[in-house]
Amino acid sequence: MNTPRQTPTRFARGWHCLGLARRFADGRPHEIEAFGTKLAVFRGRDDGRLHVLDAYCRHMGGNLAHGTVKGDTLACPFHDWRWGGDGKCAAIPYAQRVPPRARTRAWTTLEENGQLFVWYDPEGNPPGPGVTIPRMDWIEEGPSGGSEASEWSDWTWDSVLVEGAHCRELVDNIVDMAHFFYVHHSVPTRFTNVFEGHVASMYVESTPRRDSGMELIGADLSLRSDAAYYGPSYMIDRIWQPLGDGTEAETVLVNCHYPVTADSFVLMYGVRVRRLPGTTAREAEDMAARTARGMRVAFDQDIEIWRHKTRVDSPLLSDGDGPVYQLRRWYEQFYVDAADIRPEMTARFEFEVDTRRAGEAWEREMAANLARTGTP
Repeated sequence: MNTPRQTPTRFARGWHCLGLARRFADGRPHEIEAFGTKLAVFRGRDDGRLHVLDAYCRHMGGNLAHGTVKGDTLACPFHDWRWGGDGKCAAIPYAQRVPPRARTRAWTTLEENGQLFVWYDPEGNPPGPGVTIPRMDWIEEGPSGGSEASEWSDWTWDSVLVEGAHCRELVDNIVDMAHFFYVHHSVPTRFTNVFEGHVASMYVESTPRRDSGMELIGADLSLRSDAAYYGPSYMIDRIWQPLGDGTEAETVLVNCHYPVTADSFVLMYGVRVRRLPGTTAREAEDMAARTARGMRVAFDQDIEIWRHKTRVDSPLLSDGDGPVYQLRRWYEQFYVDAADIRPEMTARFEFEVDTRRAGEAWEREMAANLARTGTP
């Protein structure tokens, strides 16, 4: 078996989410620090499209993200050179002509699920066939599958800069069954991974730790989660929680990130919840907000671990751990040249962790903890 190489120093090839599209629709340019550089994001006033350019003007280095949107161009605050969304300089007000080589980098963009994505490839190639972000048509449809108002809340959205850690730490979580008990206070009763092509999936069923004392949304309920990374940095997680009356609370979590430097990344997550029967749209929004706060607790738990741990490229594993090396082999496909992608990086792989032994040990630990505190 080929051993995955050490943590890559270049950035992953693929679609990377920069946030909710509406964030960039205020008529002003926005600065994003990503991929070891700075980007300028703006929506054209005439074409209505979101564009992403390298932030630094090719003329004398002015920061375009501090400039002004003028029609479908972004004007540099230094000398008013106006750059179109295609990367060409469209006008220089004080000059008779635009130099033929006046071009900057225009990033390939995608708007999907109400979010903005950019394509990154260190070789400069466009997205390959089938490598895209799935459209959540089912979340936008109305109760009967038509175009009427959605049964779902709007997106909540939050972000945090994680420094001192490679984004592989985040992706590793989808095979790390045991950390859900020790870090997130849940007890996995089923834990399955499937990797194939550019998709890495995780199927989990769990119950809450009885000795955690945490007051999270749904903390007294079991949970079923179907999550998948589509490429190196964008996960869609569908979560179901039975309510005891024959209904289920259904949540969609988007967990995504983009690299800032080789050892820092911006983690973002958004939540939408389906309205329960008999509830109002406002109640669904309130539920989404409470769920998002619970997600923030979980992500903060991860970040606290990452902040103090060290990178381990060749971890020593036990028979109770998940397929860490297989995941990292899958993940490596995004860090090598397209010609160097090996068949084993994309071949289908399935693995189910036997949770019985862990469950028995954890049940004894919870019982002992409860006995010490006198909790029934």
